[in-house]
Amino acid sequence: MAISFGGLGNGVDFGQVVSELAKVQRLPIDALNAKKKDLQTKLTDYGSLGNKLLALQSAANALRLPSSFDRTTTTVNDETKLTAQAGAGAATGSYTVQVSQLAKAHQITNSTAKAVASTTTSVVSGGPGTFTFKVGTGANQTVNLSDGATLEDLRSAINDLGAGVTASVINTGTETTPAYRLTLTATASGAANTVTVVADSTSLDLTNSSGSGGSSTLQAGQNAIVLIGDPDQTTISIERESNVITDAIPDVTLTLKSKTATIPSPEPVTVNITRDPDSVKTNIQALATAYNDVVKFVNERTVYDISTKTGGIFFNESTAKNVLSQVRSAISAEVGGSSTYKSLGAVGFKTERDGTITIEDSKLDTALASNYNATKALFVTQSGSSGVADRVVKAVDFLDAVDSGAFAIRKNSITSQIGKLTDEIGRKEDIASAYEERLRLQFASLDALLQKLQGQTSALQALQ
Repeated sequence: MAISFGGLGNGVDFGQVVSELAKVQRLPIDALNAKKKDLQTKLTDYGSLGNKLLALQSAANALRLPSSFDRTTTTVNDETKLTAQAGAGAATGSYTVQVSQLAKAHQITNSTAKAVASTTTSVVSGGPGTFTFKVGTGANQTVNLSDGATLEDLRSAINDLGAGVTASVINTGTETTPAYRLTLTATASGAANTVTVVADSTSLDLTNSSGSGGSSTLQAGQNAIVLIGDPDQTTISIERESNVITDAIPDVTLTLKSKTATIPSPEPVTVNITRDPDSVKTNIQALATAYNDVVKFVNERTVYDISTKTGGIFFNESTAKNVLSQVRSAISAEVGGSSTYKSLGAVGFKTERDGTITIEDSKLDTALASNYNATKALFVTQSGSSGVADRVVKAVDFLDAVDSGAFAIRKNSITSQIGKLTDEIGRKEDIASAYEERLRLQFASLDALLQKLQGQTSALQALQ
């Protein structure tokens, strides 16, 4: 209900009076809103801190297992012949490889006598037709064609099956006298994956029922053959259907590109598999970066401004300090069971005054080069010993445990406080609104009474 005031002759504005009194009534609400805003900011920052902890845990996971350090890189002296990609479990060493034969996919086409002048030439007449083929010992695959179906229709129908054969149409004639033929190519290479036309009622007659049809082999299907070993000594012959071979060298994928020379003498390719400390170093640096992100984030929010006498959003927050304490302990504590290196400081880690860490590259490089296994032992989980990476992973799990983790408990507590404040603010808003409404009614009555008295006074003065 809107209530207006006429005002007194002395200029008093009751509307302003009510507004000021209502503001006083809302001061506790304003204080609650400010507290709620701080809590919401704190909850948001705890959420951001949680994301940074997960990033730290992810970086630690990349160094947690022995396989994290079993990284290798490959070099091939002639990549025109083959390329090699080592997996995580590949052992270091040098291998001599000869490519004796490349795998090829079987490819056939209809006879020249059954070529057609256009891709839109009908190859089915006198009713519907069928075209049946198979790959190797696989099941028969049948294409059903309507009367008047063209060479292009047949090509599309075969490809739509997705049955291990790719159909294409090529012009084996000239531009002025075209001669289009259907080509069928096995999608998988290898001697066993031959394409066989089982039945053909089209005019292409790949089964040669007319005596002038049949099929011609454009490319025979064959397996890849590689020889592993020195050609002047004992070699191992390996035959596979594909040019991508994953089991010739353990945990190494070979991709064959062309045959190696054999005349006048064999010219094998050398595949070297060596340890890859650079990728390990990158992961170690990523762990330091993720750790520093956590430290800097907390530091920025726990500062105290002497001039304003105010602290950051995490000032006096024991949970934030606990987070730093837990991850700092995981990073800096000595590793039990390690005889050569006891802590990360031995491989170049240094703690700065603000709590962040820096890495002396030359020291880490030396450790990886001269004491690779000892450096590895600092990070990975071993029997009876928990490495740095494992401790970091467990520290984050401990902090963020749903039921008992200090980090999770604090976030839940803040969420609960925000909920209670929201309820309290709503209750006080209702009280303040009712109070303001009462004031307006009371002052409206007072305003009306004073106006009435003023009118009576004016009337009496007029009688004098």
